[in-house]
Amino acid sequence: MEVFSGSIELQLLFWSVILGLAQLLIAAALSTRDKGVAHNLSPRDSEGAPVSVLTGRLQRAFANFQETFGFFVVAVLLVTALARESELSAWGAHLYFWARLFYVPVYAAGIPGLRSAIWTVSLLGIVLILLSLLA
Repeated sequence: MEVFSGSIELQLLFWSVILGLAQLLIAAALSTRDKGVAHNLSPRDSEGAPVSVLTGRLQRAFANFQETFGFFVVAVLLVTALARESELSAWGAHLYFWARLFYVPVYAAGIPGLRSAIWTVSLLGIVLILLSLLA
C-alpha cells in the first residue's frame, strides 16, 4: 500500500483522500442518475426528484466522512510535523482508514448497529494519533 516514502500516517492520509474522492464521485453519479442531468446543471433552486434509498445512504456516508476527515488530517499533520510518529499513531491511522473504508458498504447495506460501531473505531483511530502526541 506504500505510494511514497513518507510515514505510514501520511500514506494513510493519502489513501483517505482517495477514499473521500471516490465517495464524492459515487454519491454525485448516483444523485445525477436519480435527479437527472438537467437538475445537476441547474442552480438547484429546488430539491428536484427524490433520490433512492441507496443514493441517500451514500450521500450521508460521504457527509459523515467529511465530518471526521478534518480531525484526521490535523492529527496526522501534527504528529508528522512534530516527528511524533509511533506505533500508536500508525495504529490510529490504520484504524481510521480501514474503518472509514468499511463504513461505506456497511452504511449502503443499511446495517445500523455495525455502522455505528465502525464509526466509533474511526474516531478511536483519531484519538490514538492524538495520544501519540502526548506520549
